[in-house]
Amino acid sequence: MSVRVRFPPSPTGYLHVGNGRTALYNWLFARHHQGTLVFRVDDTDAERSTEEYLQDVINGLRWLGLDWDEGFEVGGPHGPYRQSQRLARYQEVARQLVAAGRAYYDFATPGDLQGLRTEAAAAGRSPVYDGRFRLPDAEAVARVAAGERAPIRFAVPRPGETVFPDAIRGELRFDHANVDDFVLLRSDGTPTYHLASSVDDVDFEITHIIRGEDLLPSTPKHLLIARAMGAPEPVYAHLSLLTGPDGARLSKRHGATSLRAYRDEGILPEAMRNYLAILGWSPGPDEEIVSLEEMVARFELEAVSRNPAVFDTTKLEWMNGVYIRALGPAEFAARSRPLVEQALGRSLDEKERAVFVAIAPLVQERSRRLTEVAPQVRFLFAEPDLDPAAWQAVMTTAEAGRALAGAAAALEGLEPWERGAIEAALRQMLETGGLSARKGLQPIRVAITGSMVSPPLFESLEGLGRERSLARLRAALTRL
Repeated sequence: MSVRVRFPPSPTGYLHVGNGRTALYNWLFARHHQGTLVFRVDDTDAERSTEEYLQDVINGLRWLGLDWDEGFEVGGPHGPYRQSQRLARYQEVARQLVAAGRAYYDFATPGDLQGLRTEAAAAGRSPVYDGRFRLPDAEAVARVAAGERAPIRFAVPRPGETVFPDAIRGELRFDHANVDDFVLLRSDGTPTYHLASSVDDVDFEITHIIRGEDLLPSTPKHLLIARAMGAPEPVYAHLSLLTGPDGARLSKRHGATSLRAYRDEGILPEAMRNYLAILGWSPGPDEEIVSLEEMVARFELEAVSRNPAVFDTTKLEWMNGVYIRALGPAEFAARSRPLVEQALGRSLDEKERAVFVAIAPLVQERSRRLTEVAPQVRFLFAEPDLDPAAWQAVMTTAEAGRALAGAAAALEGLEPWERGAIEAALRQMLETGGLSARKGLQPIRVAITGSMVSPPLFESLEGLGRERSLARLRAALTRL
């Protein structure tokens, strides 16, 4: 059997990290088995679906390095791949199920349904709609033919149960006493999620459905539809949901939840991909940093845990730091420079680019996110933002003035202006003036960078240049 999986986002919001993991697992499973990944768009919610959200999903998948073999923007033999363009097909299947006696037009009134809910609440049970208001089929069809509108409900067999093997959770059973006669087609002719998703899975010949456990209650309904259509049953695999460190379902109160937010905050796509992969899947004993090639080679659903996976931004930042340090210097500079230019509000000129390329490796070692680069190097390309706390801590000492004046004098006619000569001149100044490195160099660092945290001082002075370095030392003296 050739594996066929699908990723069917609803474009009603920005791509969530949990959905990103689901897409990744489907992609890894397809690639591991040399199968096919289908990308379809579940956009039947016309009021909430937007092209902006759809483009965000596409951008997020491509940022993660995921592609697809069939579906939206790619084409294929089963199109169209947008549910909004397949309404006639859903209506056709609903009518066929009515004709086969597997579904019916339901004329229950709002009052009937409210009475059912009241009765269930009084009895302490779930308000499952069991078809009690169903009319004889001939009468219902005649009323529809006469122009009345009614939803179509699936006739769930009672008593009974739906049993199926889950690739992650083992055998699962759903008693039909807890399954509604659910709506397939609304009275206005639009399909519900259950009908549209199930018909697409059948029509697109999906063999494995890998999705979140929040959709597990829908699975018996989808299996009932597939069976009623006479279609082969797909293999289901329900992924545990992502939680925050507190064990609650991941939400905005834990921080960012969209992929685009982490991309904008300087997370590398390969780090995010690696981190999402190990949230519930074990590539091997004590292994966490795994290449994409190794993921594809090793990924199996049997190795996916049914336990909740904790999305911890601290660990993500650690992993991102590992990937940042693994970049070549040129690659790191190329990836981080756009964020530096964005922070400056302008592009770096050719000379500034050379300065940035020279200083970038010194920043690379201490960065966990690409967004941490711009604050560390901004002083090289614009007047520094003075940190008041740094000034108070360093510039109020008795030695600050002597250090600044001594540095200005030592560097005034220094040749050549390069790191080694700068370091030698300043260390000689410290020895001559009887200053410790901490007492003597920290005031220079704050004068040059505006902060006590910056790239190494001697390289910073070299990158800034003689004239600007001397100007900042003198400005700090004047302020003192």
